[in-house]
Amino acid sequence: MTSPARTNEQILSLIAEQKLSLELSTLELGFLVALHLQAQGEMLTSFTEEQLEDVFVQASHLLAPDVDQRRRRATHAIKRLREQRLLARVDGQGVVRTGEYALSRLALGIVEFFLEDEVLTRDSLIVLTSSLRVSLTSVRQAARDAVASEAAVQVWQAGVTAPLRVTIAELVAGIERRQRGLDLQQETLRSEIRRLLEADWFAALSSCQTVLESTSATLQELNHVLLRDSSELLTLLQDIEELAHAAQQTDAAAACSRLMDQVDRITAWGSARQRAFSDYFQYVHRYLRDVVRLDPARALTQRLRDQLAGQGARFALTYVAAEPLTLLRTVTSVPDKPPVVRPRAARERELAADSGEDREAVLNQKVQQALVGGATALSQVTRTVTEELPVTERFLEAGRIAHSAAQHAQAKSAVDRPWVPAGEGLLIEEWSLERNASDESKEGESDD
Repeated sequence: MTSPARTNEQILSLIAEQKLSLELSTLELGFLVALHLQAQGEMLTSFTEEQLEDVFVQASHLLAPDVDQRRRRATHAIKRLREQRLLARVDGQGVVRTGEYALSRLALGIVEFFLEDEVLTRDSLIVLTSSLRVSLTSVRQAARDAVASEAAVQVWQAGVTAPLRVTIAELVAGIERRQRGLDLQQETLRSEIRRLLEADWFAALSSCQTVLESTSATLQELNHVLLRDSSELLTLLQDIEELAHAAQQTDAAAACSRLMDQVDRITAWGSARQRAFSDYFQYVHRYLRDVVRLDPARALTQRLRDQLAGQGARFALTYVAAEPLTLLRTVTSVPDKPPVVRPRAARERELAADSGEDREAVLNQKVQQALVGGATALSQVTRTVTEELPVTERFLEAGRIAHSAAQHAQAKSAVDRPWVPAGEGLLIEEWSLERNASDESKEGESDD
């Protein structure tokens, strides 16, 4: 049975509860390396306490020649390493006699990081991917045979689930481990290029270009192999996962899912590293072309350094894309505006007798009388016509008055038309009015 998957929060909470930490001095790290090398050289599977003390004394002579009381320091070092789970006791005697110890998996990982130089190359990648393809093909065949087998559970466990968890997972982990070694080599390469440029300015051009071109070609080949083989590996894993789901083998399906994620991550690594090194490649070439070739004797660079180091030089650096300063303003509360309302009135008005006269004709007649009476502005006509109306009805009547006045007179206005009062409770835009000649002629004929 597999343990249920833990979330990131649960894992971090467990680390916090156990207060895990790791602290190694140079002497303790050298002690672990010396133990690993002696175990490989003498084919040892464990160390007695006396052997541990002897190895510590030998390592301390090389790494810390000035210290004293080496046996006592060895006892404290062994205790510290056991507390940090770097040394594990492998005998079953308890406190009856002196124990035997071996390096833990954590200690081996630390030692192998500093000793092993496994870097992903085109040849090693082809060997690993070919082994993966062969192993996955055999696992897929075992999954197909398990469907028709009577002892399906045993066949799935022995022929599918176990190889996926052990053999296939170790091959994929081998690719990832070599990828990390290549990442470390790339960092060393950048440091080497910087050292070459600092040591020999102009003569380092050919060396830098050779190193950059060879590394770029290597990354391109790796990415090509990954893109070519990853699709076939994913197809094999998907076939095995489908067979596992059909047979309700959840362990095998989960193992396939984890391996597919690892293969996707390996492929993404190849594309990301090639893209990152391409940017670095272009940057270094641009630097070599624009700086090193134009100043082979470092004359301009040296003069600039001298000026910057001089006391009389004044230089300023302007930051163009500076972020604006944050100004905290006083927050003023905006009062709520009162809602727009109108006085309540009865929904139904009382019935009134209709006189039967034409209201529009009466309005036109009043407007004409106001114009004949000498009104020369719209406000005068509106005041004259609406003076007998209630205040609540004057606004409704003002629009009809303006329409009638435009039919019987020519309206003129200035560029800025003022707003003037036209009686109580009414404010209108002012217009100048001039009677039409036709209305004047009609009025003359009626007088005759």
